[in-house]
Amino acid sequence: MPETSTADRATLSVAIIAKDEEANLRLTLPSVAFADEVVVVDSGSLDGTLDLARELGAKVFCEPWRGFSGQKNFAIDQCTRDWVLSIDADEVVTAELREEILQVLASAPAFEAFSVGRRNYFLGRWLRWGGQYPDRKLRLFRRGVARFEERPVHETVGYGGAVGRLDGDLLHHAYPTLAVYLEHMDRYSSASVPLLLAKGKASRGVVVFVWNVWVTPVATFVYNYFLRLGFLDGREGLLFHLYHSVYVSWKYAKAWAAGKIDVSTG
Repeated sequence: MPETSTADRATLSVAIIAKDEEANLRLTLPSVAFADEVVVVDSGSLDGTLDLARELGAKVFCEPWRGFSGQKNFAIDQCTRDWVLSIDADEVVTAELREEILQVLASAPAFEAFSVGRRNYFLGRWLRWGGQYPDRKLRLFRRGVARFEERPVHETVGYGGAVGRLDGDLLHHAYPTLAVYLEHMDRYSSASVPLLLAKGKASRGVVVFVWNVWVTPVATFVYNYFLRLGFLDGREGLLFHLYHSVYVSWKYAKAWAAGKIDVSTG
């Protein structure tokens, strides 16, 4: 339940999309229990996601998959309170962030949208280097002023005004195992193909092909691991940035294959 009377502050909805997220929601939902409304939009869970969400007081909606942006916007559309906090099923609101949000709700804030930092956990380690922290995302906004931009992957909230900054963090438990990380990178690289094709990024010659699937991934690794000090995150940092560079290679290779480009004629 909220820690302050709704008569003394604006109200808050939390929007979450989920599929087979029972394990993550056991951590996520209690962290947002201070909100006036929690909306969970499920796209076909086969585990205990639905029962758990209802048990913990969420309003549950079942909706066929619309893509990341479409699904998150559908969740936002189900929210009825003054402000919306959009989080992923594997993100946990820290006590510090909770108190900051409550302060925003209890005041007349100068901004209608706020970004928050994320602590990304990989194989149990908080990645602090290599551009992984604070990994700021716009997540809190007055209902009606912002929506996720339509794109197949790496969706972001579109908002045209000035954005405030909250200091508290979200804990992002995205990749508990290496297998999960590799599966996600495979899926995200496939989802990136339509965007790359639309931008004309499919390789049309041998030189561009080699640049995209070899030079760019290597440069990405060097930049993040060495120049941005990713090596300070130990073995976890090495694996994260190594396989992230592989993801970069995969997405360009998949775009080339989807475009049916014969590089031998390049």
